[in-house]
Amino acid sequence: MQQRQLGHTGPTVSALGLGCMGMSAFYGPADRAESLATIQAALDAGVTLLDTGDFYGMGHNELLIAEALKQVPRDRVRISVKFGAQRSPDGSWLGYDARPAAVKTALAYTLQRLGTDHVDVYRPARLDTAVPIEETVGAIADMVKAGHVRHIGLSEVGAATIRRAAAVHPICDLQIEYSLISRGIEETILPTLRQLGIGVTAYGVLSRGLISGHWTKEAASAADFRAHSPRFQGDNADRNLALVEALRTVAEARGITVAQAAIAWVAAQGPDIVPLVGARRRDRLAEALGSLDVTLSADDLAAIERAVPKGAAAGARYAEAQMAVLDSER
Repeated sequence: MQQRQLGHTGPTVSALGLGCMGMSAFYGPADRAESLATIQAALDAGVTLLDTGDFYGMGHNELLIAEALKQVPRDRVRISVKFGAQRSPDGSWLGYDARPAAVKTALAYTLQRLGTDHVDVYRPARLDTAVPIEETVGAIADMVKAGHVRHIGLSEVGAATIRRAAAVHPICDLQIEYSLISRGIEETILPTLRQLGIGVTAYGVLSRGLISGHWTKEAASAADFRAHSPRFQGDNADRNLALVEALRTVAEARGITVAQAAIAWVAAQGPDIVPLVGARRRDRLAEALGSLDVTLSADDLAAIERAVPKGAAAGARYAEAQMAVLDSER
């Protein structure tokens, strides 16, 4: 397994990470046995980075990971956890809470559910606009000193917030959406990260399956959160699927799948970027792992970007209400 370091101060992890969210929430029912088998297959293949959030299934995802790791030495994996999102029993979103006391309380519950004494990377899921980022990072820094957290990360924040956070404590990485059709970080966020020596864990590398080569409008389900995503709706979906077909032509000429081309493109944007794949099944995981064997030439990269030009996606990556609260979009 190839390795990459999360920034100048972070841990060394596998060049591909496994995002476990879909095993507990947001994409409709998941098969528990298959989820556990997929995590095991990832570990067997050398994947060492598992990403979760305490609000994925309201603790379900952390408990699932704990079960999968029962017989695995703790130092074999790096667990990244997001916190702060507030949800009601019916699953609706209530905002974010990143006050220092909330930070430490959330971590206490996370450690209990995961059955571990530390989290490798701990990060607020979004910016809590009511709490200075310095206070949130300072609280996590307290937990670093206490030994409960190894490294501090951020998620979906902009350049100014990154700089303020890094002035308080070293930040190892920013988790943010980055894909062929979500390239907003290239303007100011990515240059800022590189200036400060902060890595990227890129989620949504397949745009939640949209550019995986597998998603179809016929397969859409109202139980799936993508039904509320502008890119998956109506004419937007048709235009985006046309991009997928253009990418398929390039991928097939190269002897790889659409998903492998999309993942390899993200990985090729720099050694400081670790793609996260949200595979819920072993076959999808195996396909994603195949991207690690792909070396894209300059001609390959140019062909991929001709097929999916920057800014070509139809629709925003989140619904309007969610976009409005993203610090990374300001």
